Amino acid sequence: PKSTMSNLVMLRKTDEFSSVFSFRRRFSSAFLVVHYAFDNSPDVLTQTRVGFVVAKKVAKLAVDRNYMRRVLRAICRQELHLLTHVGLRHVSVVIQVQKPFKNSDFLTIKQELANLFVKIQNKLMVE
Repeated sequence: PKSTMSNLVMLRKTDEFSSVFSFRRRFSSAFLVVHYAFDNSPDVLTQTRVGFVVAKKVAKLAVDRNYMRRVLRAICRQELHLLTHVGLRHVSVVIQVQKPFKNSDFLTIKQELANLFVKIQNKLMVE
């Protein structure tokens, strides 16, 4: 349904990725590492922003890297509601693939990403 889907605000520039990586906060699972950074000031970010990293070391073929990014984008559209509106904090997230995955791993990836988002949400509520 269209109502549960949200538009993703993407990280595009190298500086945006670097700022999230330099924040040095992350959670990992078997397939994914999620790096995150947050900000308290409401004027800096208007929404949760997401970026994806799939290295050539993980998947040599561009077709495979693009597939993994496409799958992660689709899952994020469904699961990003877990990170939105956590107090006044806005989150920037970079999802990095550690291990290649195929179509048969879709449910595992979806569950891992949802669990990682819940971990970030819990961390943001505590701080």
